[in-house]
Amino acid sequence: MTKNSITRRSVLAAAVILALAAAVPAASTPQAKPGAAVVLEYKMPAGRSLTYQNKSEQAQIMEVQGQAMDTQVANTSTVTFKSKGPKDQNLLLGVTIDDITASVTNSMQGDMSPDMAAVKGKSFDMVLSPLGAEVDVTGAEAITFSVAGESQSVASEFKTYFPDLPGKPVKVGDTWPSTTTVDEKNGPISIQVTLQNVNTLEGFETVDGMECAKVSTTFTGTVAGSGNQMGMDLAISGTTKGTGSWHFAVKDGILVKSASDSTSELTIDVTAAGMSIPMTQTVKGEVKLTAKS
Repeated sequence: MTKNSITRRSVLAAAVILALAAAVPAASTPQAKPGAAVVLEYKMPAGRSLTYQNKSEQAQIMEVQGQAMDTQVANTSTVTFKSKGPKDQNLLLGVTIDDITASVTNSMQGDMSPDMAAVKGKSFDMVLSPLGAEVDVTGAEAITFSVAGESQSVASEFKTYFPDLPGKPVKVGDTWPSTTTVDEKNGPISIQVTLQNVNTLEGFETVDGMECAKVSTTFTGTVAGSGNQMGMDLAISGTTKGTGSWHFAVKDGILVKSASDSTSELTIDVTAAGMSIPMTQTVKGEVKLTAKS
């Protein structure tokens, strides 16, 4: 994911950070099964419960009138998905944010860490397709926290939570494309991130007793946004790219772990002030299944 940055006074802050934070996945050396085709599909029978631990680290550097501004962000969360059974052709999941922390430090403004207490323990319903499309996460929009005085929803974290599956049998070496688009609004700033992913089935290996397909991913994307800060109109543009991989338990039909690494190059144009602010952002993220029942 994936475009995210938290530094309201740095303009793009929360909107860019949380939007890109989700992105893709990573792992190890698979033991390939040449010629063996598999069908990958999420399976969430009613009552199944999956708990994931998520970690991400983000670094953002902006240059404003010749002065560098550095922002460091570290997020951790524990989230439980419990199946409520099918919803039409999709899966209805009850999502609970068991725990969440966020640390934000800016070289000019110091500690800007938000208070996440109001988010802990909150729940919402989510609709997931068997191929990994997050059909509906609108219930998460109402779960918010404040960053530098601006309200930010947790919804963006769940809009790209699960990797997209191919929708056809695949064997080692096969590739398939997927597209991810995330619209994020943070106060007066709106951002859209569009990612073009290329996924490759690298092979198979056992993780925590489950036979998993290992998939590598490369992605490129664009970032576009606009808004108003301190009475001045802003235009945001840029590109992002990265790599990742993920492990999917073939028989169980569940995501086991993922990791991703991305870099974004952005420009914030403030026409009224005659300013063009360059920004570089790097994001490392990982998701790991910690419990299932």
